[in-house]
Amino acid sequence: MKMGSAFNLIIVSTDSNKANHLARKSFELVDSLNHIFSNYDSSSEISKINASAGLLPYKISPAMLDLVQKSQDAYIQSKGAYDISIGPLSTLWRNARKAKLFPDASTVIATKKLVGLAQVKINKRLGTIFLPNAGMQLDFGGIAKGYIAGRIINYLKANGIQQALAEAGGDIVMSGAPLNSKGWIIGVNLPQTTDDLVNKKLQLSNCAAATSGDVYQYFEKEGVKYSHIINPLTGYGVTNLRNVTIIAKTGATADWLATACSILPIKEAKTLALSNHAALLISTLQKGKLHFEATENFKNYWQATGINQGKK
Repeated sequence: MKMGSAFNLIIVSTDSNKANHLARKSFELVDSLNHIFSNYDSSSEISKINASAGLLPYKISPAMLDLVQKSQDAYIQSKGAYDISIGPLSTLWRNARKAKLFPDASTVIATKKLVGLAQVKINKRLGTIFLPNAGMQLDFGGIAKGYIAGRIINYLKANGIQQALAEAGGDIVMSGAPLNSKGWIIGVNLPQTTDDLVNKKLQLSNCAAATSGDVYQYFEKEGVKYSHIINPLTGYGVTNLRNVTIIAKTGATADWLATACSILPIKEAKTLALSNHAALLISTLQKGKLHFEATENFKNYWQATGINQGKK
């Protein structure tokens, strides 16, 4: 388990000793990155940054600076829909789900004041980050898993492995297609289910894919489902019951886009995906009927043959 999710790795190689060695090294790299970005690890770099909130700037590692800069770019591009400073809201809603107590509006408003990446001071020259207010928290839950999977694929490529797939909690990054096939075959979940798949499969290589939806965690109040995906601009979980699938060049991009496109209106989500040279599929359940919205380029990724309904 890494960052609260399973991490799976497939390496295609004719040399089993080399594959085993690189798999072991890959998981060591995952562990080292996990120790930087995971909120689940009280001694991680992100935990230390959060503990320094309101006190003083914190000197960060090159990997942290890299991901902070990518996250800052995502924040600007998404007009604040994707925001790594969402930690206080994530904690509030996680605790609310556990206690089964819906927080009152005043608590949400007070917590939301601690959120906003524009408040965070990032000094690229000195390599420091400063959370100016006590109680502020960074949370890389919507970008780190894709970023780490991408780092693993890049590591394997640098060591001569051209056919591999890394999957971190549903975020998938892959290099070349395995064993003379046209691509890795990937299923897409239907909205509000864990096992039912869209009746077509994706055929992908040398790219990344991420799916975001409300199926696993949500809070229901007065018949309304609030997703675990929180809109940092409102302080509440999104209520549109949609599954979002992104295909992008890198794992980090696919990961944050899947979150941002779960929050933004569909037209804005499509524009954002295309501006990142990504493809987007949004599937929603409306009055019991499936409805699909997609960018024009998404059709390029469907498997051409062998289409049938399936389960995971």
